[in-house]
Amino acid sequence: MPLIIDRTHVLEIYAEAAERNWVLPAFNAENLTSCEAILQAVSEYGDKIGIKNLPIIIGITNQYPSRPQSVYYTQTRKWDVGMHLFLADLNVLLSKDSPFSQLRVMIHLDHILWDKDINLLNWDMHQFSSIMFDASTLPFDQNIDKTAKFVDQYNKIIFIEGACDEIGSRKTLPENEATTIEQAEKYYRQTGVDLIVANLGTEHRSAESILNYNSQLARKITRSIGPRLCLHGTSSVAPDKLTSLFEQGIRKVNVWTVLERNASEVLFQDMLKNASKVVGTKIVNDLIKSKILGVNVNRDSMPSVNYFTTSYRQEIVYQSMKKTVRGFLQKWYK
Repeated sequence: MPLIIDRTHVLEIYAEAAERNWVLPAFNAENLTSCEAILQAVSEYGDKIGIKNLPIIIGITNQYPSRPQSVYYTQTRKWDVGMHLFLADLNVLLSKDSPFSQLRVMIHLDHILWDKDINLLNWDMHQFSSIMFDASTLPFDQNIDKTAKFVDQYNKIIFIEGACDEIGSRKTLPENEATTIEQAEKYYRQTGVDLIVANLGTEHRSAESILNYNSQLARKITRSIGPRLCLHGTSSVAPDKLTSLFEQGIRKVNVWTVLERNASEVLFQDMLKNASKVVGTKIVNDLIKSKILGVNVNRDSMPSVNYFTTSYRQEIVYQSMKKTVRGFLQKWYK
């Protein structure tokens, strides 16, 4: 079916998810391979559980400094070219002739910054299902004011998340304290956003972390404002803590880092196992001599077009991402 971009329809999907105890996952993507891996995983899992029109969210950041995904979508490194191509890819992948045409797919603009993304914010918001409007770089009260103005302008058009405060990285988090219940309540009441992104002890850009997701804080915030939380930094949450998110008031989660990290590990291992097929015996022997590779690495095979093409690398990444997405779906769609 066509992309789900009408706000009323998006709200209906969130209502359905609440009735079914689903946490809606938003998987971010920055190329066609990851978009297709997400859709294929959802399609296969939907077939398995008997829901062919399973809803799914595919997100993308724009000029978010930590990872500007629309910028990386093409080698032009132009965000607008990347964003247009991202939208075009999804429209083709959801067309009536596509194997994914039965899925209910929503497009999410993630970490759209109030200042750096001002040009994108002047686009027609009817093209998107939801947005995380991010004014968290501002002082708290200014963040509320800026977000409330955005909500007033666009809440009849698009489903809106707001960021109470920054969720950082290992470099910034020691000074980056968790959201308080009072902050969450004030932010939600005064902005009118549909979901709030609170700092619940997670971090971005990591699949392993010394930090811990604070489920008790999530429960306390939920008791104050209702089940209106979106969890960012999900890649840093231990797997055994992901199955009870719904009960803690989490209604949406964002996932990206672990997709890329897992795929990189699998690709790296496969290329080492087939080293001489990828780069040839001379380069492999040179790497052994320089002690970059060990003597047991594959070094006797001839280079093969089946191993040094972009298609070879993309297939491994695709299969790994599909497996990772499926693992998350099993936790949240039951």
